[in-house]
Amino acid sequence: MMAAAIFASCANSASEEASTDEAMNTENTEEVTYAYFGDEIDVDGAVQGTELLAMLDTQDSVEVKIEGTIAEVCQKKGCWMNVDLGNGEEMLVRFKDYGFFVPMDADGKTAVMSGWAKVEEQSVEWLQHQAEDAGKSEEEIAQITEPEVSLSFMASGVAIQ
Repeated sequence: MMAAAIFASCANSASEEASTDEAMNTENTEEVTYAYFGDEIDVDGAVQGTELLAMLDTQDSVEVKIEGTIAEVCQKKGCWMNVDLGNGEEMLVRFKDYGFFVPMDADGKTAVMSGWAKVEEQSVEWLQHQAEDAGKSEEEIAQITEPEVSLSFMASGVAIQ
């Protein structure tokens, strides 16, 4: 039931979308400008991907602030992104309460995210939905037939350089 709500919400009309420009605040920190989405967060003290993975070796979830490079953003609405952890792995990032989105052209930019990280199984339905949002072909989507266990992150705030 929850998955259906997530899928349906991604397809909502543009009139229901929060304006990214309206949700965005900016701050200049050490000559680096950040755009903020969701909760405005302090960008200092963020861990790197390898540090996060080490934290999750001893815990099933962890509240953390992490920095990484955005590898991919939902091309329908900006309602999720994949972030490169710097070790060949990516982490799925979604946004708390579906309360904010990020720019769809943020690929390749550095982001600092605050929230909860955990390892969880991603359903076939979610993986297919994510592939559809990413603009994959029907053939590529149909090839997704098994769930995957991966690192996911529920962000309460994101700062993008």
